Amino acid sequence: MRSAKRLLQQCRPLGTQLEEVVGLGGVRTMITDLKAAMAAKIPKEQERLRELRKECGPKALGACTVEQAIGGMRGIPAMLWETSLLDPEEGIRFRGHTIPELEEKLPSAKEGGEPIPEGLLWLLMTGEMPTVDQAKAMPTVDQAKAVTELLRERSKVPDHVFKVLRDLHPNTHPMTQLCQAVLALQVDSKFAADYRAGIHKSKYWEPVFEDSINLIAKLPTIAAAIYRNTYKGGELIEADPKLDWAANLSHMMGYDDEGCLEMMRLYQTIHADHEGGNVSAHATHLVGSALSDPYLSFTAGMTGLAGPLHGLANQEVLRWLNEVRAEVGDNVTKEQMKEFVWATLKSGKVVPGFGHAVLRKTDPRYTCQAGFAARNMPDYPLYKLVALLYDVVPDILIQTGKVKNPWPNVDAHSGVLLQYYGITEENFYTVLFGVSRALGVLSQG
Repeated sequence: MRSAKRLLQQCRPLGTQLEEVVGLGGVRTMITDLKAAMAAKIPKEQERLRELRKECGPKALGACTVEQAIGGMRGIPAMLWETSLLDPEEGIRFRGHTIPELEEKLPSAKEGGEPIPEGLLWLLMTGEMPTVDQAKAMPTVDQAKAVTELLRERSKVPDHVFKVLRDLHPNTHPMTQLCQAVLALQVDSKFAADYRAGIHKSKYWEPVFEDSINLIAKLPTIAAAIYRNTYKGGELIEADPKLDWAANLSHMMGYDDEGCLEMMRLYQTIHADHEGGNVSAHATHLVGSALSDPYLSFTAGMTGLAGPLHGLANQEVLRWLNEVRAEVGDNVTKEQMKEFVWATLKSGKVVPGFGHAVLRKTDPRYTCQAGFAARNMPDYPLYKLVALLYDVVPDILIQTGKVKNPWPNVDAHSGVLLQYYGITEENFYTVLFGVSRALGVLSQG
């Protein structure tokens, strides 16, 4: 299922570009309070959507084939998803910005460093790049810093949530633990309480915002507690008040290497959103349409993300890479790798980490991870293996004549970065994915 945004470009009742019709647009705000920034924009956005429905409502978005219906609605424009758009040639765009543009424009924790997710959260919710302190050379403050402080203020997790986690069966999967913990937070839902009290529907967004920010703020602590309980004997680590949201996740898991902090910032940024048709995004949005609060809605999305066909792809890549190393070793030549890949395909298997339903070029999320690896782990055997596969696999897949997109996707590299910094527990990787995905699905509202 695809976003309707691209086809809506054909309908411009206000004589403007699409992002001006359905995006947040307007005069750039200098407000540093995220909720105030949204409150200033929402009335105009509501009016634009009313105009869009009035002028374009009867227009068709295209035909649906029987094959599409049977195949899970792939390729059918069926929803408006404003926070991101997947372009076949350029990859994912967040509020119109490509991954390379985000790396250049989003604030970082250090000069020349990776973007911090707080800046992306501001962009997703308001449609604007966060402002920076012009008096300094490093874009590390102002609106993004305000989001960091906002999340820090709300990051304390109630004791009863930790008790829920401690009382679970010791073999409970980390994703099941994540869902249980988020549901345990639901008792404090502001939206659920306000709805029971009879809040007017024009004000729904306010308690939804409060719940969403509260949940996003607490997810790093919850994820780290799951990690420490499951793999490190249950000894939890307190948050560092000097660190940002993603770096604190790494710290509370027990990883304080500066490279790992930067890797976590990058990981949490690039996995945040990927249009609305994927299982986790659509499930969150679908359940939210019933006026379920963000805790219930996000849990629905996470149960979808836990499925092998959605959130486990990077684990499949790692398993295959280890099989390759066991078969041909670390010093494999390009010719040996070609023989191995051909043998894999002829045996009826696939090469995991390559291909995408929409993309027709290398996933830019793969490219930025490859760049990070080249700078930080150039001699790491798994990185060198992935780089060699990039040189070999696409040409072979093209020769088969069966693959529309032979290029690597995000999952071809993400597990390698985690492994390098010692986060080797593969069953936990989907939790990290889920923490990041909260930024996108909860911003969409």
